[in-house]
Amino acid sequence: MQSFSFLFFFILLSLNCFGKTVLIDPGHGGEEIGAIGYLDKGKTKKVFEKDLSLRLAQKVKDLLNRSTTAYLTRSLDRAVTLQERADLADIVKADLFLSIHFNSSTNPSSHGFELYYLDNNSDVAARKVEKAENLNLKGEELIINQILVDLVVQKTVEHSKQLASLVHESVSPYVKMHGITDRGVKSGLFYVLALSKRPGLLIEAGFVSNQTELKKIGEEKYLNDLAKGISEGVLKFIKNQK
Repeated sequence: MQSFSFLFFFILLSLNCFGKTVLIDPGHGGEEIGAIGYLDKGKTKKVFEKDLSLRLAQKVKDLLNRSTTAYLTRSLDRAVTLQERADLADIVKADLFLSIHFNSSTNPSSHGFELYYLDNNSDVAARKVEKAENLNLKGEELIINQILVDLVVQKTVEHSKQLASLVHESVSPYVKMHGITDRGVKSGLFYVLALSKRPGLLIEAGFVSNQTELKKIGEEKYLNDLAKGISEGVLKFIKNQK
């Protein structure tokens, strides 16, 4: 009986030590449609970033749930504020936060996949993405979040860089296999990552503004392979943390 009790206690302890929770955040939702892409020259066949983000996020969640615990900030087409996304990270006691987006540019030839982690050493290219993803923050809320960024960066930046490196290493072969340019890993000031207060990534999984690329990134095969790469990188990071 004692040996059984010890074994039961050991299993619980192991689960507590090694179990990790990942919160996956499909960008936008509801009336916040995000970037818009068009599959035809007449611009009648629209593709919304919010829908692509949700499709990819659900695939990543399903794969991660085979080995660890994963949740979505939204599983339906509904608006979720930045604060609600952050609150969910606290509620589920998330260890990692993944924010999934698709990129857009006024230059229709812009293309490629890129990963961002939270840091305040961003370059000119990163600032364009920051502007798009931090769009709804103004005034006092913006100032508060700028202070928060500095505090969170100190706490999370090293783990976030490791996470970004491992996810990039796993994703890159899949991305190239589909003829999508690998734009690498960058740092940026993203308030959704700062508010989560956890190591995390913001994933820009391709340009919806590039009609040729939009046709590729909307395919089920691309999203399946990308989800594999993301989940493999996340699980490598979790394994290393043990």
